[in-house]
Amino acid sequence: MRRVPPGLAWSGVLTLLALAPVLRPGYLLSYDMVATPRQDLLPGSVGLGSAPPRAVPVDAVVAALTSVVDGQLVQKAALLGALLLAGAGAARLVDAAPGWVRAAAAGLYLWNPYVAERLVLGSWVLLLGYAALPWVLDAARRIRWDEPGGWPRLVLPMVLAALAPTGGLLAAAVATAAVGPGARRRIAAAAAAAVLNGPWWVPALLQRGTGASDDAGVAAFAARAESWAGTLGSLLGLGGVWNAGVVPASRGTVVAPLLTAVVLALAAAGLRPLARSWGAGVFRPVAGLAVAGLLLAVAGSWPLTADVLAAAVRTVPGAGLLRDGQKWVALLALPLAPAAALGAARWAERLAAPATRRAVAVAALALPLAVLPDLAWGAFGRLQPVDYPADWPAVRALLQRDPRPGDVVAVPYAAFRAFEWNGGRTVLDPAPRWLPRPVVADDRLAVGPTLVAGEDPRASAATAALEPGRPVDVPQLSRLGIGWVLVEHRTPGPPLPGLNGLEPAYGGPDLSLYRLPGDPAAAPDSAPAAAVLLADAAALALLAAAAAGVAITARRRSRGELPAGRVPVSPD
Repeated sequence: MRRVPPGLAWSGVLTLLALAPVLRPGYLLSYDMVATPRQDLLPGSVGLGSAPPRAVPVDAVVAALTSVVDGQLVQKAALLGALLLAGAGAARLVDAAPGWVRAAAAGLYLWNPYVAERLVLGSWVLLLGYAALPWVLDAARRIRWDEPGGWPRLVLPMVLAALAPTGGLLAAAVATAAVGPGARRRIAAAAAAAVLNGPWWVPALLQRGTGASDDAGVAAFAARAESWAGTLGSLLGLGGVWNAGVVPASRGTVVAPLLTAVVLALAAAGLRPLARSWGAGVFRPVAGLAVAGLLLAVAGSWPLTADVLAAAVRTVPGAGLLRDGQKWVALLALPLAPAAALGAARWAERLAAPATRRAVAVAALALPLAVLPDLAWGAFGRLQPVDYPADWPAVRALLQRDPRPGDVVAVPYAAFRAFEWNGGRTVLDPAPRWLPRPVVADDRLAVGPTLVAGEDPRASAATAALEPGRPVDVPQLSRLGIGWVLVEHRTPGPPLPGLNGLEPAYGGPDLSLYRLPGDPAAAPDSAPAAAVLLADAAALALLAAAAAGVAITARRRSRGELPAGRVPVSPD
């Protein structure tokens, strides 16, 4: 019977410690994280809606999965998989080290402020991309040493990362930087990344509009200080997310920066053995990416760089991806975790007594828990699954049965909700994922006193038709292809517009649905469907080819035709 690798075993323990409450029946609704029993494949799922393709192609993938299994199972599998893959992947980056070192690397990469803050913020797709990065780097190392099957193994984690734009860009940067030497390999990695990310960048490129974003988001989404160590100190500790409401309480304690200093000191001690293990050809570009990620993360917080970033966001299409700078410290975490684990090993080697060396190993394993105790048990109870009230499936069923055309607009007209039945926790409006028709929702975001403008022209056009206290502008909504108004009760939000003259279709304590008189116009086109679907087909073809390549390599290895894969130590 094969032993479970130490990195995977310790990752499993930490994953269960973090997510145990999430495994209870129900749907986890926290900020950007919305799970529903069933999500339909709609035009917006593949980038053909009016909104920018931020959740492309992940919405299409979730729609496909929830057509087979309940959405809560998809959500739980994604969260468990993200943490397990993150830890197990980090362990592979020090695969020649003793078992406890591999486990320590797993723990440091899996259990840290970046993971905790993004988990509560609901950035589960970003966490899948974060989890894919060690696997991308591991495959790139194997390609450098011409191990059979390296290219298919590189593509598969890049597919996982490319479920959303940020993860796809992170994986593309790591693959392109580490896969050398030689321009040909880097061009091949960049081409693969371009194909795999095509499902989101092709519709983004072809959508009507400038593609620029509101530069007010630079200050609103800038990294922030969590303690006396300041913004840079928080980022070096892999924290500093823009939303103070998701930051664990331990990040504001007096000792938090001191524990961060311990991790950084360990990493400094481990840089030389890490460089020796990876080889200079891998270590140097990955270290360069770590520095670049840190600089991107802090750019929105320093006046001069913030002005430059604001100018780029205001004028350069797609530069809005840079506004939430803290997410780029994922590139710092990639070498930091294995370096700190190797640093602990280096300190242990200097100790003569075996008992003392064992104590160092135990301390290295426990260090992430000491740095961040409040990731445990669903972020100290902040992550709790709930059930949707009966009105939600009832409205969904009504819209499925009713043959009358028209999309839906949801009010209160605001991006987020705080339902009583969800414990008052802030969550993105579930309606766009719950209902079987496209839902127009306000995509402006209030961050403190700042209202960051949205990027969906149809949502912006609907704003004037839904002025609080004034009758709904039926002609304007009809011109936008909207035929229904959904009212969500028991949540804070701006005052409702007047609903007189609308036809009540459903009324309940949690939801009411109204039909607009007449038939609405067809929803406006956003991007050429043929080009978008061609990009989707190209990504699927590359995924299929990579999966086949991995299967063929595994079969040949099991037959003894290929040696067991293991990355050698190299000085290159």
